Amino acid sequence: MTSKGSRVEMPRQAPKERIKNFYEVALGYTPEMAMETARYCIQCKKPGCVKGCPVNVKIPEFIEKIAEGDFAAASRIVKETNSLPAICGRVCPQEEQCEKYCVLGKKGEPVAIGRLERFVADWEAENMKIDTPPEPVHPTGKKVAVVGSGPAGLTCAGDLAKMGYRVTIFEALHAAGGVLVYGIPEFRLPKSVVAREVEYVKSLGVEILTNVIVGRTITVDDLFEEGYEAVFLGTGAGLPKFMGIPGENLNGVYSANEWLTRTNLMKAYLFPEYDTPIKTGRRVAVVGGGNVAMDAVRCALRLGAEEAYIIYRRSEQEMPARAEEVENAHEEGVVFKFLTNPVEVIGNEAGWVTGLKCIKMELGEPDASGRRRPVPVQGSEFVIPVDTVVMALGTSPNPIVSQTTPGLRIHDWGGLIVEEQTGLTTREGVYAGGDAVTGSATVILAMGAGKTAASAIHRYLTEKQGR
Repeated sequence: MTSKGSRVEMPRQAPKERIKNFYEVALGYTPEMAMETARYCIQCKKPGCVKGCPVNVKIPEFIEKIAEGDFAAASRIVKETNSLPAICGRVCPQEEQCEKYCVLGKKGEPVAIGRLERFVADWEAENMKIDTPPEPVHPTGKKVAVVGSGPAGLTCAGDLAKMGYRVTIFEALHAAGGVLVYGIPEFRLPKSVVAREVEYVKSLGVEILTNVIVGRTITVDDLFEEGYEAVFLGTGAGLPKFMGIPGENLNGVYSANEWLTRTNLMKAYLFPEYDTPIKTGRRVAVVGGGNVAMDAVRCALRLGAEEAYIIYRRSEQEMPARAEEVENAHEEGVVFKFLTNPVEVIGNEAGWVTGLKCIKMELGEPDASGRRRPVPVQGSEFVIPVDTVVMALGTSPNPIVSQTTPGLRIHDWGGLIVEEQTGLTTREGVYAGGDAVTGSATVILAMGAGKTAASAIHRYLTEKQGR
């Protein structure tokens, strides 16, 4: 059986235009483009794409409906298992998940599953009112608390609400969405899209309380005393890492967390309309090679930097960032310094950054990650003149909850210890998932963890009732 359609490339803003604004880079499919791309799917009898999806979206079924032009049915099918399709369609690494297992990808290009998912979600937002969800068939009357409104928390809360639980999300920041609002830039994930998906979760009956820091405003023990029978911790990984090199305390050195939070959540890119300053020098260096590094360096260009560098200690082949994001950065004029590692941030007498001293690297034997270990080349130090340095080296979980919750054990590096199959922590009735468990990872993996925990919480509370 052969496909009748073709994989259609999604229109994008031209690089010279998009570096001047924060509007979305990818412009989305028209209905005709979506149907053409959907017809490219050959509707395998044993679809590997579904196995590659952490939230088990019924991929062939929703794509078939798109091919038929029944976009409403396609939307309903997606939302059976995924409460955040407009987000997943934009930021998931489909090339490493569902599309990786597409049979058409073995000899050519895989079906553009992520782009079709985005199309369906956006079409629904433009053409359909979100129906009032039906009352749960069997309301349980039980309350569950979810800590954190990022992708793990939103998914867990949505699934539990559909099962009949009264769910309250406690969010530390003033806006719901977690990393979706403070970390991912507007040009990759518009905040209006996040707000739309959050509203959908609220429409399921989920209550969201912002400006509540669990571990400070209220503790996990307090939540149980207030009648919550289970707690899910989706607190993310908001503690930034630094290199420990001289000069990191100079003015003009940011963690990627601060850089992106100021830019996205606090809207520094709209200064002075929003009173959030951010100092962008003429030359900005971002240290790291992941998606966060790509987000940070592409924000730098849009904030007015004349030169923007990625400093990465391995080669381009080892970069963990999505290929699409690296391609976008190349197109936008980002300068990549591969096999390069900072050894010192240089500053002036006033305490401001003036340069980044680096050393050249070469690749040695593979390390624990399976990638070849970078080794310094002695005597190869050089200085890159820069005004701003952003450290995008990953993050670890914030210790506030673990320090204030007796019986909650963590790994040496700060991640919560859980049962892999359920998300159960070392404390009865307390579950966790997402970056709080794994360290900084992908949105879809966090959603998968939230879904796993929701099922486990349902089993736990059902069994508890039967005791």
